[in-house]
Amino acid sequence: MSAGAGPVAEPGQWWRLLRPLLFRLDAERAHGLALALAARWSRHFSGRLGASDVARAPALAVDAMGLRFPNPIGLAAGLDKDAEAVPLWQRLGFGFVEVGTVTALAQPGNPRPRLFRLPADAALVNRMGFNNAGAEAMAVRLTRLRERDLPQVPLGVNLGKSKVTPAERAASDYQRSCALLAELADYLVVNVSSPNTPGLRDLQTVEQVRVLVDAVQGPNQRLRDPRPVLLKLAPDLADADAIACAETAIDAGCAGLILTNTTIRFDGLKTATAGMTGGLSGRPLMARSTELLGHVRQALGEGPVLIGTGGIFAPEDVAAKRAAGADLVQLYTGLIYRGPGLVRRLLSESGAQQQ
Repeated sequence: MSAGAGPVAEPGQWWRLLRPLLFRLDAERAHGLALALAARWSRHFSGRLGASDVARAPALAVDAMGLRFPNPIGLAAGLDKDAEAVPLWQRLGFGFVEVGTVTALAQPGNPRPRLFRLPADAALVNRMGFNNAGAEAMAVRLTRLRERDLPQVPLGVNLGKSKVTPAERAASDYQRSCALLAELADYLVVNVSSPNTPGLRDLQTVEQVRVLVDAVQGPNQRLRDPRPVLLKLAPDLADADAIACAETAIDAGCAGLILTNTTIRFDGLKTATAGMTGGLSGRPLMARSTELLGHVRQALGEGPVLIGTGGIFAPEDVAAKRAAGADLVQLYTGLIYRGPGLVRRLLSESGAQQQ
């Protein structure tokens, strides 16, 4: 704790005290309040865990992409777009943390309201639009974090396209972000799958994937220790198109893929969504994201790393992702609904320990 700082509650205490209040607030206001508290906690504490913590149990460790993951459960991109609370996520037991999506240029994102809870479906809909302070600001924050010898788990940086950058200049946009951030990351993600930036999903073609990965690999390969690069795809792609993009990414030097981002398909929901647009995450995404993960694993074989995300709320969800071929998994929406104790509850069950 820093000198002169007052007492700061542990994350679990925050949740018990604040959940009833947060769920009465507009979803984005609640998110902002929770993230501000998380950032405050992170300024005062390192987030380091003892060897006896379940999140550091040797049986849970995974070696992938040349990195050591103390456990296979990570925080998905989107929750901490500007890397404001990385020590907190480590403290919650995550085996790795992915920040972003960050863009080369700072941008406010889409007009509000743009984040919605669907409690009856255990889901969220967001049309945030990559609201973030930009790659330069993140570089400053990550530099300070590294000066504190943090985090003690692998840190991923998720890269997206700036909204004002035309599609024909997307490669240079991703390249600029990579040049600023690659050395501060443990792995990089090329995100072409958010539905909330106009035209972004149009980059999910074999031709564009090749161009974008090549662009990112330019500054990355000039590092003394180049970082693993992953491609993140949408669940709404046809299986054959997703497999073609995946094969192209691997051929272009990617270490693997993240499957999947949010979906624009709202069918089968209990909640009325008339007039609502954006990406759906949470429980309804579990089946399709896991299905596509399995298809891609079957097509690529055992070599490439696959990270499964979408719909993880319970130990059996982790087990299903791992059984479908995921080396690692990520969650976001489950944390919102189940609270900060979710990671350790998942890790305490045998499903997270399947190797």
